[in-house]
Amino acid sequence: MDSRKVTRAAVVQAGSILFDTPATVAKLEAMAEAASSQGAQLAVFPEALLGGYPKGMSFGAVVGHRTPEGRQEFRRYFESAIDVPGPVTAQLGETARRYNLWMVVGVIERDGGTLYCTALFFAPDGTLAAKHRKLMPTAMERLIWGYGDGSTLPVLDTPLGRMGAVICWENYMPALRLTMYSKGVELYCAPTVDDRETWAISMRHIAFEGRCFVLSAVQCTDKIRGGSIIVNPHGHVLAGPVFGEETILVAGLDLNQIPEGKYDFDAAGHYARPDVFQLKVNERPMRAVSPEE
Repeated sequence: MDSRKVTRAAVVQAGSILFDTPATVAKLEAMAEAASSQGAQLAVFPEALLGGYPKGMSFGAVVGHRTPEGRQEFRRYFESAIDVPGPVTAQLGETARRYNLWMVVGVIERDGGTLYCTALFFAPDGTLAAKHRKLMPTAMERLIWGYGDGSTLPVLDTPLGRMGAVICWENYMPALRLTMYSKGVELYCAPTVDDRETWAISMRHIAFEGRCFVLSAVQCTDKIRGGSIIVNPHGHVLAGPVFGEETILVAGLDLNQIPEGKYDFDAAGHYARPDVFQLKVNERPMRAVSPEE
């Protein structure tokens, strides 16, 4: 009997229609259908696909000053974000159900008066299974996005494999990577807008370090050139990187390669030295206001 466990996964390289979330949702639905038609069981979409990544925008800010025009730009961006859960997540869940897909989707989440860069997980039955909020916005992103906390660091035990998401430059946080490895991540999803050649190098390193499959979906717009990639647990590229065009990369992932890789290296297991190094992770929700019980 063939004992291989193979998951067929897609990374979707596409760009937002900035300030037009309904049109971007329609675009996502079409690409989900295309991924499903190629046999994908999992489709990973880029960072901030819904709500958009406003590359090059300043929102009228310099140190100590914001302009009225910048505030108006932020209001438009705020209005393009989505509530989680909400009408758009219900629509995305229906897309996942229709095409029998697990989906990981990068969105800009609106919660109260704050925006978060978030990855949403949808199950093939349409359920919003989990979310991960980006812990550390980078540089100017800190002006427009809030910080996630340790309460949204899921690794989901799915029929396809253990699935988690780390967004863009969070992937350069060694402690976060180690946390994901310790949770047994097998399908390491890395939605991003980083379109530099160094990104593919980083994804190969993480796959080899974590002995996991890395699926990185990169936006592709007139300002972001793509670079999506799929890598196996030995650091070998299965698909990509592709630049300069919207596309869908699909690969078969043989999960038997994960224990084969951990035979000689397990970052959170036999290759760790807990007598020397220990990492403590706070996974409690950190609320600004908590009524006393």
